[in-house]
Amino acid sequence: MSSHRVIGRSVPRVDARSKVTGEALFPGDLSMPGMLHMKILFAERPHARIRRIDTSRAEAHPGVVAVFTAKDVPVNEYGLQMPDQPVLCGPGSDKPGADVVRFVGDQVALVVAETEKAAAQALALIEVEYEDLPVVTDPVEAMQPDAPLVHPERGDSNVLVHYRVRKGDVDEGFAQADVVVEGEYRLPFQEHAYLQPEAGLAYVDEEGRVTVQVAGQWIHEDQEQIAHALGLPLEQVRVVYPAVGGAFGGREDMSVQIVLALAAWKLRRPVKIVWSRRESIIGHGKRHPMRIRARWGATREGKIVAAQVEVIADAGAYCYTTNKVLGNTTVTCTGPYEIPHVKVDVYGVYTNNLPTAAFRGFGAPQGAFVAEMQVNKLAEALGMDPVEFRLRNVLREGSLMSVGTPVPPGVTIGPVIEAAARAGGWTQDERGWHRPEGPSPRRGIGFAAGFKNIGFSFGYQENSWARIELRGDGEIEEVWLTYAGAEVGQGHHTVICQMAAEAVGVPLEKVHLVTADTLNSRNAGSASASRGTFMAGNAIRGAARKALAAWHDEERPAIGEHTYLAPKTTPFDPETGHSMPNFTYGYVAQVVEVEVDDETGFIHVRRVISANDVGQAINPQLIEGQIEGGVVQALGYAVLEEFKTQNGYVLTDRLSTYLIPTVLDIPDRVESVILEYADPEGPWGARGMGEMPYLPLAPALIAAVRDATGVWFDEIPLTPERVAMRLKGAS
Repeated sequence: MSSHRVIGRSVPRVDARSKVTGEALFPGDLSMPGMLHMKILFAERPHARIRRIDTSRAEAHPGVVAVFTAKDVPVNEYGLQMPDQPVLCGPGSDKPGADVVRFVGDQVALVVAETEKAAAQALALIEVEYEDLPVVTDPVEAMQPDAPLVHPERGDSNVLVHYRVRKGDVDEGFAQADVVVEGEYRLPFQEHAYLQPEAGLAYVDEEGRVTVQVAGQWIHEDQEQIAHALGLPLEQVRVVYPAVGGAFGGREDMSVQIVLALAAWKLRRPVKIVWSRRESIIGHGKRHPMRIRARWGATREGKIVAAQVEVIADAGAYCYTTNKVLGNTTVTCTGPYEIPHVKVDVYGVYTNNLPTAAFRGFGAPQGAFVAEMQVNKLAEALGMDPVEFRLRNVLREGSLMSVGTPVPPGVTIGPVIEAAARAGGWTQDERGWHRPEGPSPRRGIGFAAGFKNIGFSFGYQENSWARIELRGDGEIEEVWLTYAGAEVGQGHHTVICQMAAEAVGVPLEKVHLVTADTLNSRNAGSASASRGTFMAGNAIRGAARKALAAWHDEERPAIGEHTYLAPKTTPFDPETGHSMPNFTYGYVAQVVEVEVDDETGFIHVRRVISANDVGQAINPQLIEGQIEGGVVQALGYAVLEEFKTQNGYVLTDRLSTYLIPTVLDIPDRVESVILEYADPEGPWGARGMGEMPYLPLAPALIAAVRDATGVWFDEIPLTPERVAMRLKGAS
């Protein structure tokens, strides 16, 4: 066995060669003999009742094999958190309300043909008679008692969720405050824009299982939703992930999985689909837009004494994961700070906009935005350095969070803030921390911090399964790791192989990975919540211990299986929010340096410093990649990406109108400060970090723009037009 450490090294990615050479197949690359092609008819209107569908002309079109509508779906419902969405909208199914389309991307009919061209031509021949219904697209208006209901079958209100936090007495807190700062913030949609659009291939295998090869984030959850909608037992559905071309949360919810399975099951032939970029943009969920009002108070000594926050979030047409996303916003909107008096109200509201979904940070970027904006404004009002002000208020071991329970052990936000500040040029003396002097006019420097849960929350028993098989005679020659976690581009398969090698004590080249197939593995959970390394590592360590014990007992092959159960969490108390929502957190702080052009409003980001506590760096180079990628994605959110809708219709439905950062838009320098304070529960001390670099970027950038121009911006993105108009108005 190897005494050589495998973790802590920047080994090459296990999938690098296959992806560079083109050997790795993505869903859009797959094909089978006798394969049919599918096209989907989208609603293309935000709210309407379908009175009639006539598919006869489409069915008669040369090359068409079948056309499917709502009446063909055995159980016409699905949803990751609640089954509030029809698989296909239209008359003929038992699902109440399934005859109504609620956003432009609702799916109405499927055409399956011998060629892609025939399917596309037939799609245009389907006749649908719609009765348009009142459209509501503003969540504040949707909350009013007389607003049109998006889901009348689910009750008499569009409010999907309302979370409350009540800690202390905010009136008493504000009475103690020497300075009170109020703000109203508006945060936009964001499109995931992964490289590979939705695509897949489905067929019935030799055992009679409907098999779906598709890109996703959780094979077992996909399997459950497909089986439910088709009315099949789980064992008759198999889900396999080929290479996945990005996800960022956008593949948590169904897109083509169920309809592909339906067509393959009905026709007993392979069926393939590849969405266009426009179909991808209108057909999957977005980051939640939010309107946030905040009022915070602090004493002249620099202690935050009261925080009041109201969040109204646009859930769009269906729940997706809105309830869980907004749980995170509820926890994070008062920041990683100990505040004695807190009052928070968070609302998620149905509208006829695109559904809103998981997206890197999962509600925490919006929570961090309001918290860090308020903290920076309070520090300025007190004439105090923003780092010094934070360090007087940060959570420490045993601190009570807003939800009334102690923060889980391993609290490192203080050291993380200090590390970022030092890297950014801050100095410390007996009077406290001091920011560096601005280098020149129109240049500025800003600071922000953040924290976020690792793993699933609010009472879900977080779990993950792994299997290790040791092969050989006198010594271990091969390690076979079976683990279902999705590799969506983040390097997950590389780090789980590293952790397996470390746990068994062999060189990395002896590890073989079997993954992402419901047929041969039990549940590993989702590639989300920054949980992959944390949960996989603990499951793998447990499996390795059992396999090594079997090996020492001379079993050949020696096999160990283990399900890791994370520490328990609890849901919010409905009246007070009192809870133990998470078992651990990740911590981050960032410094942003900008240069602002007065005339054009263009913001040139010169430097970003991101300090992240990763507990233990399993693969430092992959961590740097996550930091740099997170910073660039957050920069797009902060200054560039403007997802525009009007009356429920998407105006920016192509990458020519919805602009994402290119290599010419990224910061001049991104500096990764990797800190390793072991997490008490983490494998080898590792804690998740994939989402953390995203969280503080936008408020840190706005603080830098304030430093450069003297103007605060309370709405993003800071497009050149928005900045130039505001600067001209302020001068």
